[in-house]
Amino acid sequence: MIALLSTPLVIVVFLVFYLLTSIQVLREYERGVIFRLGKLLPQPKGPGVIFVFRPIDRIVRLSLRTLVHDVPPQDVITRDGVSVKVSAVVYFRVIDPRKAVVEVENYLYATSQLSQTTLRSVLGTAELDDLLSQRDRLNQQLTNILDNETEPWGIKVSAVEVKNVDLPQEMQRAMAKQAESEREKRAKIIHAEGEYAASQRLTDAARVLSTEPMTLQLRYLQTLTEIGVEKNTTIVFPLPLDILAALTNALKKAGLPLEGK
Repeated sequence: MIALLSTPLVIVVFLVFYLLTSIQVLREYERGVIFRLGKLLPQPKGPGVIFVFRPIDRIVRLSLRTLVHDVPPQDVITRDGVSVKVSAVVYFRVIDPRKAVVEVENYLYATSQLSQTTLRSVLGTAELDDLLSQRDRLNQQLTNILDNETEPWGIKVSAVEVKNVDLPQEMQRAMAKQAESEREKRAKIIHAEGEYAASQRLTDAARVLSTEPMTLQLRYLQTLTEIGVEKNTTIVFPLPLDILAALTNALKKAGLPLEGK
């Protein structure tokens, strides 16, 4: 009698234990891909509490969060023949867990290798100046290519950013000389434009002074005022301009040369 009672009890305990071990809890960002007797179920499970009846079922957990992958430095030869080392970062996530498990063996490794080869091929068609100044366009091009290539795997590439570009020392020195030459060129142009503007202003000022003789006298007095403000030993003897004008006219009438006077 005891043996008959113990057998159902053992079965019940085994069933309860089996059900408890079959309970799986998936977080909000997790999904479970279930293989039942080797066949893929139509829909992934989760989030929340799900049942996985082993050994009939086998579960593969996948995270739907955005993953950040660092692309190691790649040796790239640009279209204009410059050898550089370029590193980048790729942002992607799983949008179809079933494809990420069935269509590719390891989606992380596959995406990493694809990003490296795409980085070398795309940047190899760009010139060095474009690589340094037009990164937004190249980043968008890399993102579109990777997104199209990983779409059959259930992967969504949201962004690709070129992180660092290492130039050879010779190229850095050449670019520094080029930048210095450009700065000197701009400085000379600005100086020449300033001289040209100053000459125009001086011409206008001379034209105004020639029409009004009293303005020259006022300018002369202003110059004396500016000299007197400074503490120096300069001795200024003011001489009326009318006297100089009369003396000049007298010399001209006498036919005497004015050079050196």
